[in-house]
Amino acid sequence: MPHERRRGLAVWLAVAVLSACGSSSAVTPSDGGSNPPPEQPPPPPAQPPPPPSPPPSPPPPPPGPVISNPAPIGTGARVLFIGNSLTEANDLPGLVRSLSAAAGLNWVVEAQILGGAALEDHWNAGSAVPRIQNGNWDVVVMQQGPSALPESRVNLRQWTVRFDGVIRATGGRSALYMVWPMTDRFSDYDRVRDSYALAARDVSGYFLPAGESWRAAWREDPALPLYGPDGFHPTLAGSYAAALTIFTALSGKPPAGPAPTGVDAQTAERLRRAAQAAIDAYADYQPPHVP
Repeated sequence: MPHERRRGLAVWLAVAVLSACGSSSAVTPSDGGSNPPPEQPPPPPAQPPPPPSPPPSPPPPPPGPVISNPAPIGTGARVLFIGNSLTEANDLPGLVRSLSAAAGLNWVVEAQILGGAALEDHWNAGSAVPRIQNGNWDVVVMQQGPSALPESRVNLRQWTVRFDGVIRATGGRSALYMVWPMTDRFSDYDRVRDSYALAARDVSGYFLPAGESWRAAWREDPALPLYGPDGFHPTLAGSYAAALTIFTALSGKPPAGPAPTGVDAQTAERLRRAAQAAIDAYADYQPPHVP
C-alpha cells in the first residue's frame, strides 16, 4: 500500500475512534433503579389540640343559718333615720310616723340626713354620733347607696358595726334599710339585698327589705312607677312601699294605714301586699358570705 493511503487510513481510524468515544460519553447509563425517589414535601403541621373545657362553675354557697329580726317595738318607740336623699325623698320618715300613728303606736320618728352620704360620711361629719348618744333611740335605721360593689359592701358592713357600738351603748338596736340599684344597674338587685342583709346580721339588727317590696309589687304589676325620672330616687309610691316595709318589719303589724295623697287606692293595696310579701320572704334572711 502506498505510504499516503496508509497515512489516510490511520487518520480515518483515529477520527472514528474519537467520534465513538464522544458519543458514548453523552449517554447516561441506566442505574438499574438504585437512585432514591424524588424528595416528597413535608406533611402540614398537625393542628394544636383544642384547649380543655373550663371546669363547671361551683354551686353558690348555701345561705347561712336563719337569723330572725329582733322583737318588734311598741307604742311610743323612738326611731332615728340616718341616711341620704333616698331617705329624704318624699319624707320617708314622715310616712313611717303616719303609719305608726294610724296603728295607734305613735312613734317618735326623726332623721339625720346628709345628701349623697355613706355611713362613713355621717360618722366623719360629726353630727350623727352625738345625736344617737343623746336621743334615747329604740331603733336607728341606717342607709347609704346600693352598696353592690365588693368594696362598697365591705364599707357598709364596717361602718354599720361602728355605729352599732354607739347605738347599743345607749340601749338601742340597729336596722338596715335596703334600697335598690339604679335602673342602669338593675342586675345588681340581689347584691344590694345581700349587702344590707349581711350588714344587719353582722350586728343582729333588723333587716328592712324595702327594695324587695318593689320587686314584689312589680310581680303584680310590672308597670308600677316606683323609680323617679332620674332612674334612682323613688316616686311617692316607691317611698310609700318602703315605708310600709319598714313599719311592718319594726312593728310586727300588718302593712296598713292611709296612703299619701297622690297614691291611688288600687296602687296602695298592691304596695301593702308587696310589703307583706317582702317581710314574709326576708324577715329571717341570712345571705351567703360572698365578697
